[in-house]
Amino acid sequence: MDDNIIEMLNITKEFPGIKANDNITLRLKKGEIHALLGENGAGKSTLMSVLFGLYQPEHGEVRKNGQVVKINNPNDANALGIGMVHQHFKLVEIFTVLDNIILGVEPHSFGFLQKTKAKEKVLALSKQYGLEVDPDAVIEKISVGMQQRVEILKMLYRDNEILIFDEPTAVLTPQEIDELMGIMRRFAQEGKSILFITHKLNEIMAVADRCTVLRKGQCVGTVEIKETTKEELSRMMVGRDVSFRVKKEGSQPEKVVLSVKNISVPSKTSKKDAVNNVSFQVRAGEIVCLAGIDGNGQTEFVAALTGLENHTSGSITLCDKDISKASIRTRSKSGMSHIPEDRHKYGLVLDYTLEDNLVIQRYWQPEFQRFGFLKRQAVRSYAERLIEQYDVRSGQGPLTVVRSMSGGNQQKAIIAREIDKEHELLVAVQPTRGLDVGAIEYIHQQLVAGRNAGKAVLLVSLELEEVMNVSDRILVMYEGEIVGELDPQTTTVQELGLYMSGAKRDQLKENEHETIYL
Repeated sequence: MDDNIIEMLNITKEFPGIKANDNITLRLKKGEIHALLGENGAGKSTLMSVLFGLYQPEHGEVRKNGQVVKINNPNDANALGIGMVHQHFKLVEIFTVLDNIILGVEPHSFGFLQKTKAKEKVLALSKQYGLEVDPDAVIEKISVGMQQRVEILKMLYRDNEILIFDEPTAVLTPQEIDELMGIMRRFAQEGKSILFITHKLNEIMAVADRCTVLRKGQCVGTVEIKETTKEELSRMMVGRDVSFRVKKEGSQPEKVVLSVKNISVPSKTSKKDAVNNVSFQVRAGEIVCLAGIDGNGQTEFVAALTGLENHTSGSITLCDKDISKASIRTRSKSGMSHIPEDRHKYGLVLDYTLEDNLVIQRYWQPEFQRFGFLKRQAVRSYAERLIEQYDVRSGQGPLTVVRSMSGGNQQKAIIAREIDKEHELLVAVQPTRGLDVGAIEYIHQQLVAGRNAGKAVLLVSLELEEVMNVSDRILVMYEGEIVGELDPQTTTVQELGLYMSGAKRDQLKENEHETIYL
């Protein structure tokens, strides 16, 4: 008996200038976790969007339990038991958790909305799968990890049996990733079938049963995870060997580029400051990493540093110039580049072309404008150079509307723009989020090259492997304070984890208390 619950046979999907899926065949077995691996722009999300009814293929067919099915839209997909958690969540930010979960399948009686039973079902599902959420919380006021739980509950509420996760761990903390892996295993044990798009080879090796690899829109092959290695998967994905270690010489810090003194930033959700009296320096020729579990003040600190939010006390000095009250453009012109945490909200104008996004920090310079009019050919040439150098893949090159690009290629565009711009300080927040191993290798090389060229780099990362590999100094932030400074050459991941969880600070306080008591 055929145990395939879903078969996607010879799927071809084209967009202007690009064949996103070229004759791809994928088979999903009942009760398995099937990983979909590939470079940024390889066609993974497009293929899953075909299965979910967001796109219609030019060729090929989809079968469920051996029967050909026509999926015209997500409602058809849901009716077939297919649910999807998108890379960029599809939530209404001003709605509550409950309203988002029931949206489109609202329970009603005689025209009146019946929320009580829906809320009971949501709470029961939350408890059953360890997805504790507050149904009455407003989406815009909960963490990204909680928002993802809402997306998962949307699928469970609709009784979906085929679950698609598109880059589900790209925005999660290591602890949240472990929780999600456990939830996915539980789903599979209960007979649900999971398609899991990711770039993270460790996650595939830990949780997947099989893996299908795509490259440039074509299927390279499907392998059993028990019979393969990370190195083999990376070769299949990028067509060459990839180094998982960052090669760099010891740093030689020089003059102070960034000096932060006694910075405090108010919290939007509590009376306590999100950032409390933070001070440190970053010198030319070093990579300083601000590490910590998400939600411990890193986001608010970076917003104050880059001018997106105001701070209530303290000062920020960049290249001996006080920029505490400076505008975002002044900070940029003073030598600051910023790779933001949220690429859609702060990194890109999604409905602009790729070339316009690549010059958005520099369009006023003589190189790109004359008498207030853009030099279109100069903009085009500059964009083409960055696109080639950073391997930014897009259907229509510089003229591609950024919204239509994959998340990873959107990230590459931001990185290209910010690194190439003249700067003394690069503030890189989660710079490799959503990137494949080949792109991560290249970006790490660029960060080290900038440091070797005498630039100062402030890296903010939740990836412990990235923190340990790339940084020269590690500053650990916990509950809005710097609780430790570590040398990645002499510390361990375990010790770093203790500082990040606050255990080390609590231990030090206990020791101080015991000393006083004695």
